[in-house]
Amino acid sequence: MHALHQTTLGGPEVLQLTELPRPAPGPGQILVAVHAAGLNPTDFKHRALRIFLPPPPLTLGWDVSGTVVETGVGVTLFRPGDEVFGMLPYPHGAGSHAEYVTGPARAFAAKPAGIDHVQAAALPLAALTAWQALVDTADLRAGQRVLIHAAAGGVGHLAVQIAKERGAHVTGTASAPKHDFLRALGADACIDHRSEDFTDTEERYDVVLDALGGQTATRSVRVLRPGGVLVSLLPGAEDTLAVAEQARVRAVNLLVEHDQAGMRALAELVDRGRLRAHVSATFPLADGARAHALGQTGRTTGKLVLTVR
Repeated sequence: MHALHQTTLGGPEVLQLTELPRPAPGPGQILVAVHAAGLNPTDFKHRALRIFLPPPPLTLGWDVSGTVVETGVGVTLFRPGDEVFGMLPYPHGAGSHAEYVTGPARAFAAKPAGIDHVQAAALPLAALTAWQALVDTADLRAGQRVLIHAAAGGVGHLAVQIAKERGAHVTGTASAPKHDFLRALGADACIDHRSEDFTDTEERYDVVLDALGGQTATRSVRVLRPGGVLVSLLPGAEDTLAVAEQARVRAVNLLVEHDQAGMRALAELVDRGRLRAHVSATFPLADGARAHALGQTGRTTGKLVLTVR
């Protein structure tokens, strides 16, 4: 099979379309013929830096949508021919940027029939992150108020939709040209991060979802009600936890987990027309380096997807 492979850490140029052996499913696993695979900021970081994964050689990618080719011993949920989408176990299950990939059967769910593989591949990691932050961690409920940083990004634009489905009042930060996009998703208020200070307000939120980390996390504590929840996807500044404790709010860092129940919940939202990924661009697998170069600019609205079949 062909895979977007690297033998060293570095910039997008280290990614090469390489012929590798096709994997075989182990016990409890399925072999999936990849139709499309999403890109996420974590792909760009792991390509360049030694973070969670062992050193190269490696094939990145956690998002996948495709067709089951073969099932391993003990798999009862899927059969060859089933269309599935899912997130490979993060971080050590990477490998979806290839023509075939194996993963635990319970990392996948049936692909919603109303969307294609490109749409499905854009969802898993980012949507699961938003779901696990807002629903599982913060227990966001109807009538509560939530602030979503980087609301037009991969996680952010899906979080806006999930929060609205939960009945929350949603404020999102993004550059002014993206405010119409956020309002179309259901955002009730928008803050231009380039010209406005999100802390310069009397507004107090029940939940803040922070995809930026650093001082943004620490400063976000100021706009939370006592008892509120700050969910950060990147480490905050050193004083974030101390500031949160003093303000009587909960501050946590989230690392997304593969989750079949979460995937099924997301699929149900998709089926009801309540959740849709915005795909700003697609690239064939052979052009993966170009996709990485675009994605790492940090200016993408929504998601980028690699097309394989």
